Amino acid sequence: MTASTFIIADDHPLFRGALRQAVSRIEGEQTIVEAGDFEAARKAAANHPDAELMLLDLSMPGVSGFSGLMALRAEFASLPIVIVSASDDPTTIRRALELGASGFISKSSGIDDIRAAIQSVLEGDIWTPKNYQGGQEQDPDVADLINRLRTLTPQQSRVLGMLGEGLLNKQIAYELGVSEATIKAHVSAILLKLKVDSRTQAVIQLGKINMAMVA
Repeated sequence: MTASTFIIADDHPLFRGALRQAVSRIEGEQTIVEAGDFEAARKAAANHPDAELMLLDLSMPGVSGFSGLMALRAEFASLPIVIVSASDDPTTIRRALELGASGFISKSSGIDDIRAAIQSVLEGDIWTPKNYQGGQEQDPDVADLINRLRTLTPQQSRVLGMLGEGLLNKQIAYELGVSEATIKAHVSAILLKLKVDSRTQAVIQLGKINMAMVA
């Protein structure tokens, strides 16, 4: 019998341990791959194309806010990604789901609830905290922005996230192992898709969907 592979991406070792404990309670044999930063999470997804699920923290080294989810969602379209976050307000949950998450687990959840959430997503359902009421995005500008962000390619999503981290084109080029000219082309495409005129405005747009998050 082949083991099911789960990827746990969180920069806090203790919480990774809690998630590992929850996963280990699921029936069947598991292979658990841990990642402490965004690049490690991305490599884990690339190295394990048949992974059943990724548990992803919204904020960890190499990424902030929803940019990591967007990049992974675009690059690994068939991998279910469940967000695990201390920021569990309705707006953050809704936007995570709208950007492609298969579920949302609050970091305040107990081990049994986390296990139930994982099991539910494995069965094809969307998991949200019990007190989440759902609903549509209240801000039409943000709703339009989310639709635009969905059109970014995986590399464009990564570049936008790095712009949000304050990196210069040459720094992004070095991190991604491509030429500065390639990054400039990505930035131009991002500006066009987001209908803005500068990288500063692009970062401001990205910040609009992260405003609800406190951690």
